[in-house]
Amino acid sequence: MSELEVGGPVALIGAGKMGGALMGGWLALGLPGSQLIVRDPAAPPEISRLIVEHGISLNPEIEALAARRPRIVLLAVKPQMFADVLPSLKPLVAPGTIFVSIAAGISLAGLEALLGAEAEIVRAMPNTPSAVGRGVTALIANAHVDAAAKTHVTALMSAVGEAHWLASEELMDAVTALSGSGPAYIFHMVEAMAEAGAKLGLEPDMAMALARATVAGAGEMLHRSQLPAAKLRQNVTSPGGTTEAALKVLMGEEGLARLMEAAMTAARDRSRELGN
Repeated sequence: MSELEVGGPVALIGAGKMGGALMGGWLALGLPGSQLIVRDPAAPPEISRLIVEHGISLNPEIEALAARRPRIVLLAVKPQMFADVLPSLKPLVAPGTIFVSIAAGISLAGLEALLGAEAEIVRAMPNTPSAVGRGVTALIANAHVDAAAKTHVTALMSAVGEAHWLASEELMDAVTALSGSGPAYIFHMVEAMAEAGAKLGLEPDMAMALARATVAGAGEMLHRSQLPAAKLRQNVTSPGGTTEAALKVLMGEEGLARLMEAAMTAARDRSRELGN
């Protein structure tokens, strides 16, 4: 048994940035190349190297893939390609085969319309830090997916970070606004911190280096610590000190919390529009 146990072969449909990141995580956690099948007409060079190194089956005919009875079929093609690609995968629909879609904006009902109402389907929303093994994925399943299947999907998505099951598909838009788009918020904060540092007199390159290292270090502290984020903030904040002076601005009535709420609401609303 491999360290990453998912109950059978895994078929990856699309090996672009996110699909490739997931594949790298699976292999790193011990999924044998013999248990992995990739279908991508133009796999990137780095993915092609992994395919050769690990003896992964590449682009078998659908009939041959169906004969392998994959446990999980992960759909990692662009959302606009789903209408063309998914109907061709219908021969893979069988009891015990779980389709996992990482496409934003395509609902469980939409996936069932393309694959068939009997298909076992999970929607997943991973984020870009999955590429470095520090992602977070939200999951929601249709009624055909049982507890054992959820365990296998959790194992597969946990290969690149954390995995959390949602209580309702309606929450997926909020997840998109928080963790899906969230890395961009952090990257922009680094830009803003560096720009502010430069205006205070630091050389721009030095300001950016300090901002990057500060955010990366704070993120690692969050990752390692069991303390709430509020407690970690308080630990850095001395009464009457410099941090407190800055936080009075950031935590003011028109500060970061209000701005973040407005930004995430805009992202949530746009996610709903794209899904309709």
